[in-house]
Formats: sequence, C-alpha cells, structure tokens
Amino acid sequence: MRHFLSAADLTRDTALGLFALAADLKQRRKAGRHSEPLAAKTVALIFEKASLRTRVTFEVGVIQLGGRAVHLVGRDIGLGTRESVPDVARNLSLWVDGIMARVYSHATITALARHATVPVINGLSDLEHPCQALADFFTLWERGVDFGTMRLAWIGDGNNVCHSVMILGALLGASIVVACPPGYEPDAGVQATVRRLGGRLEITEDARAAVTGADVLYTDVWTSMGQEAEHEQRLEAFSRYQLNETLVEFAKPSALVMHCLPAHRGEEITDAVLDGKRSIVLEQAENRLHAQKAVMLRLLGGSVDDV
Repeated sequence: MRHFLSAADLTRDTALGLFALAADLKQRRKAGRHSEPLAAKTVALIFEKASLRTRVTFEVGVIQLGGRAVHLVGRDIGLGTRESVPDVARNLSLWVDGIMARVYSHATITALARHATVPVINGLSDLEHPCQALADFFTLWERGVDFGTMRLAWIGDGNNVCHSVMILGALLGASIVVACPPGYEPDAGVQATVRRLGGRLEITEDARAAVTGADVLYTDVWTSMGQEAEHEQRLEAFSRYQLNETLVEFAKPSALVMHCLPAHRGEEITDAVLDGKRSIVLEQAENRLHAQKAVMLRLLGGSVDDV
C-alpha cells in the first residue's frame, strides 16, 4: 500500500492488520507508554474543507507518533488555482514525508498521489472517506462483531462515507444494504467495485426493510459540504429516512447505531437515537485517531518495534 486513497486500496488481511496495530497503539497510549516511531517525520495536512475530527485526529496523531504536522488551508496555497495540483505535489514531496488532503474533488487526491513521491492519504473527497470507514470497522472489530454474519443498514444518502463503508464491508465479508430515495443511490462505479470484490450488496428505497434484522444502523447528514443549495430539496427527499426511535425498533435488539459526525440533529437522526444506549458514535470518533495513526505508521515507514 503506497497511498491510501480508497478503501479498495486495502485487502482483508491489510485491514485486519491495521485494526490490530490500531488496537496496540490505542492500548499503549492509554497505558502511558509513549514512543516516537515517526520522529523527524513531517506530514503536510491540506484542507479544502472545514474539519474538526479529521484535523484534530491527524494533527494529534502525527504528534503522538513523534512527528510534526504542517497545516495548509486550500485557499491559502491555491491548490489547483494559484498553483497546479501536480506542482503542489512535486514541491511538497521535496519537504515532507507524507501528505494528507481533505478535498472536494476525488480527482485532486488522485492527482496528488500520481505526482507525489511521498505517501498520500485521502482525508475525504467527494467520492470516498476511507479513513472514516477504517475507523468504523475497527470500532466494530473491537466490539467483537463477526463481519461474516453482520448486516449493516445504511439509511440515507449514498455519499462518500457510504461508498467507503460499502467497499470495506465487501472486503471484510459483511452484508450491506443501502436505503435511499431515488436519485440518491451510491455511485454506480462503486457499486460495481463492491460486487467485483464479492460483496453482498442490496440497494432499496424501503428504510424499514433495510433495518429489519440489521446488526448495525448507519446514517450521515443529508446535505454535505458543497450541497447547501440543495438543502430544502434534500430535506423533502429524505423525510422518510430519518433514523429515529420507531425505525430502530425494527433492527435487532442488540443493534448498534453509527454516525460519522457532524450530525444534523433532528434531520437524519434524532437526539434520542444519537445519544441513546445503542449509539457508538463517540467510539467511532475516538478511533479515527488510532486507525489513522496505524495508517501513517504503515505508510511512512515507522517500525512497529519502535512503538
């Protein structure tokens, strides 16, 4: 794995290995056992989009591994405007050991990786959010969930997070059902990738059917950054897809509720469900830190023995 641009860059064994490494890093940190396997390493963090979890977890993660992070705002460096993406990639490769970018267009991420001579990590693009999916499945792995028998119901927009969850779910042997209104289905190319990987995937318009018997319920905002002009249209389109107390009751009694955050409370999910006993959203948020540290350690060449 030279870069981490898509969940499809992983294999089942690679993903499970990253889970084990993330768990080890997490345990060592909580036990107060500190070391610096990425000492003298520097990572550029590029942000075209606003961020809480991605910025903090990557910046803190680099620091905890002994490295240094350089925060770059997209409009300040003029990514693709003041300077071409290939030129930014080539220049950064002269100074830093890795690049993480949170961007609008997936083409920006692929161009960075194509022209960089250092590892590039996708911190979010309009097509995928692989770091989120890795943290999500790590969270389920920690809880002992059997992916081979797991049914995950995605309720809402077939967006970038959904795409990465679908792909990683396929690699791990999970069954994924996506419930969304017409016109908001996951990307056809991503669906084809999931099926090529042997994934068990179902797309439906029926939210109740999707959650019935599900082990995991996952939702995300209906209106993502850059889609603000569609907000009212999306509110109407997704009105039957709210993850609320009524819908949750059709899932298994042991079902877990997931959300990548930030949440638009009262839209895609109710307070009672988001803050309820089934919710593991804060575990997901915490595990962004540990999962991404595992990715950086693998890509940037830090020795596990140094941890």
